[in-house]
Amino acid sequence: MTSQAGAPGAPAVYLFREESTVDHLHMYSEYVRLKVLTEGGKEHANVEIKYVAGGDMGYSVTDIAGRTIHPDGSVIPFTGKPYERMVVKAQGFKQKSKVFTLPDVTVGSIIEYRYKIRWEDNMYQAPYWIIQNDLYLRRGHFSWFPTDRLLTTNDERGQLASTVAWTPILPAGAEVKNTQLPGSNLTHDGSTQIDLVVHDITPSLEDEYMPPISSLGYRVMFYFSPYRTPEEFWKGEGKHWSHVRDKFIGPDKGVKAAVQGLISPSDTQEQKLKKIYAAVEGLENTDYTRERSRTEEKAEGLSSVHTTDDIWDHRRGSSDQLAELFVAMARAAGLKAYLMLVTNRDRTLFLKNYLSLYQLDDDIAIVEIDGKERAFDPGSRYCPFGHLAWKHTDSAGMRQTEGGSALAGTPSESYQASGVIRVANLKMDETGVATGKVDLKFTGAPALKWREKALTDDNETVEREMKEQVERMLPGGMDVKVLSIDKLEQYEEPLAVSLSIKGPIGSSTGKRLLVTGDLFECNSKPTFTHEKREMAVFFPYAYNARDAIRINLPPGFQVESVPADKEVKLAKSAAYDIKATADGSGVTIRRNLLVGEIMYMANTYPDVKAFYSQFEAKDQEPVILKVAGATQAATSVEDITLPATKSQKP
Repeated sequence: MTSQAGAPGAPAVYLFREESTVDHLHMYSEYVRLKVLTEGGKEHANVEIKYVAGGDMGYSVTDIAGRTIHPDGSVIPFTGKPYERMVVKAQGFKQKSKVFTLPDVTVGSIIEYRYKIRWEDNMYQAPYWIIQNDLYLRRGHFSWFPTDRLLTTNDERGQLASTVAWTPILPAGAEVKNTQLPGSNLTHDGSTQIDLVVHDITPSLEDEYMPPISSLGYRVMFYFSPYRTPEEFWKGEGKHWSHVRDKFIGPDKGVKAAVQGLISPSDTQEQKLKKIYAAVEGLENTDYTRERSRTEEKAEGLSSVHTTDDIWDHRRGSSDQLAELFVAMARAAGLKAYLMLVTNRDRTLFLKNYLSLYQLDDDIAIVEIDGKERAFDPGSRYCPFGHLAWKHTDSAGMRQTEGGSALAGTPSESYQASGVIRVANLKMDETGVATGKVDLKFTGAPALKWREKALTDDNETVEREMKEQVERMLPGGMDVKVLSIDKLEQYEEPLAVSLSIKGPIGSSTGKRLLVTGDLFECNSKPTFTHEKREMAVFFPYAYNARDAIRINLPPGFQVESVPADKEVKLAKSAAYDIKATADGSGVTIRRNLLVGEIMYMANTYPDVKAFYSQFEAKDQEPVILKVAGATQAATSVEDITLPATKSQKP
């Protein structure tokens, strides 16, 4: 076997995968038999098993075994010792990995391995079957032997979790089967075996601009539950969640006193909230620095965190804790404020029928200002007031309401909220080498990305990565230097970057010089290359991109021709235009791209592809320069500022 029908060019293929969870033994086991088809497939000889260690949910990995089978039938057993590495370490929580490499794997080899994960005898854990991943699966068998014992939830309520339920996302013909069996202490506690057998599962789609892959693949999500319907689950869990969070949020006397020192009686509701937001944003966000141990906090004279008063006293907290503090302070200012727990859209999409709070990731705030509710994201460091980080927009989750909770969606953001402005003012010499300055301005999501990077990396790293990003935009051979990165902490203002550049900007053809129309797009690749598409196009966020480029020519050169003006629209959701003008001293190019939606369904893909293909081809059209007589005075950078965006929709 050298290839797999249905997965051309696949590096490897699963011949068989088996997963089994046996509640009676408090054990999960996995067996893999995999065929290596190409050099790239040899990477699958490196196996990593992630597990949680320590605390009340400690796991252990045992019975690791494996072997390599060569095409000639010879077998090389794995005789090494797996090594352990730390993945994540937090207070009371450690995620580790067992890592091992199967021996002497070559193209054509079959690799086999198996292992078991065991957990504490007082724990029962419903499985999560991931059926579809990055490799073709010829055959798979998944099984669960659930306990028949009466279980209770592991929170202070101790609810009776009498229901075993699941949410399947499976291909046509695949079905989860629930079989009643006679009791046997050898394999299971009671009389139920849940099975799924699948055949010929194609790899997960990897296409341009897709929703999170974890939201799309075939899978089955199981859970023990005290509830019989999704409505019961979200109502019951939401009420408990809201009650627990309100006990933490308060507000108590410390937060109330802090708010009185921040606001004035004459402030409007929005002015009050802006002051509170700025105060919370000014605290240390430990998701970007580090969480202190109890010993460190004790040495600083700080108590354990029990309420939002403690967060304010510590002057630091996690993203979720800062969001809770913001809600507490808004309430202390007399505003109606609620917490909302949302799914991170960068990780997955919210599923109402998946009865688990684990699909919800982050806290945001909902505050009523002058009778209208608005969403805020104080836990996302440097997120502007009144906006959400893109991963929290167009998402969903569970929010507090007056006296309870409800499922709700989060608002979208206009394309005006996120954008990049790129301005270049260059002077070209007789050899075609251009020297000048590039100014960049980032707003919204692009600015937030760089600001958060500056929190976790040093200045040298941020400048280097900014330099590399600009080098990738511009023609090859450019010498790029970062002059300044300003407004990194002024999150209400655009992030401003200035650079100097020097290098060739075109190619010579005798007495003519060809210069790409938009220098910032000269290295861009086609966004959509496939003729057909099964999945929706899913952009992270709506955005605008605006360019202005001035090339001042030396004596002896003039512009022979420039690309014709062009406008392209995609219904009412996206627009592009480019305009090039020449005068006696040089050429000025202005380009605008506005994308107002984040999702385009698969049936609109031909129109989306056509839109992108048209403007991406236009971006590559050259300006043609030729040797001529003397020219006029150069145009300054002030002459090429961009007009303000006027409309809400492209």
